Amino acid sequence: MEKPFTLALGQMAVVVGQAECNAATAWGMAAQAAAAGVELLLLPELWGHGYDLVHARRYATTVDAGLFAEMAAMAKAYGLWVGGSLLGLRDADQTTPPFNLFALFRPDGSLAARYAKLHRFRLMDEDRFLAAGDEIALVDHAGARLGVAICYDLRFPELFRRYASHQTTLMLLPAQWPRPRLAHWRTLLRARAIENQMFVAACNRVGRDPNGTDFFGHSAIIDPWGETVVEGDDQPALLTATIDLSLIDEVRRRLPVWDDRCPEMYGLKERR
Repeated sequence: MEKPFTLALGQMAVVVGQAECNAATAWGMAAQAAAAGVELLLLPELWGHGYDLVHARRYATTVDAGLFAEMAAMAKAYGLWVGGSLLGLRDADQTTPPFNLFALFRPDGSLAARYAKLHRFRLMDEDRFLAAGDEIALVDHAGARLGVAICYDLRFPELFRRYASHQTTLMLLPAQWPRPRLAHWRTLLRARAIENQMFVAACNRVGRDPNGTDFFGHSAIIDPWGETVVEGDDQPALLTATIDLSLIDEVRRRLPVWDDRCPEMYGLKERR
């Protein structure tokens, strides 16, 4: 049986283009998380610079440099798993477009996984300035199998079903999900958790961008029944919760949808 897993969502107000300010906020949340006995800290999407994509090339680095290195240092300093997305490069080649790149670092500061956002959000010009990812990311830790998606990816159930087919138990989702679509946010988080019988941990930012876009927070952890374990409001906060991963086995035993599926009718390959 898996042991309980404690994680924190670092719901922060991202200041566009102000790396030092945002890094200071993230360091403060890492310190709080460590003091609370947290194992994993999840930061929002593009937590270091925000949606200043016109200058994306200026901010983007490889995962061993820049604010990615800050994340690794936080992980090592506080003995945490630390994850979040930044503007990143696959390699040192500056001629290719950057990615919206999630990185997860182990407590020793080593890189556990990286994931480039698959679905680019046209309403915020990601398709103009960023390259799309082409693979999923899986990490095994303490009886959990972690998967990663980023913000707009939440609207694509096929991606989450693929993760579920790889026996993912906890999805990590950093986001910058703006008003007025709070109902969409809540509904989709629950839907992805319920239909895949997994935990979903989603960290959304708060505050307002210079262009007037307002972000409502409401970071949340949803369990496999679709119940809310914890949910924030629209203010900065470190939200912590301990989840019991054995609940997944209970849910799948009581409601055996995986045994009752008809994959031959869906045109999908099964990987379970």
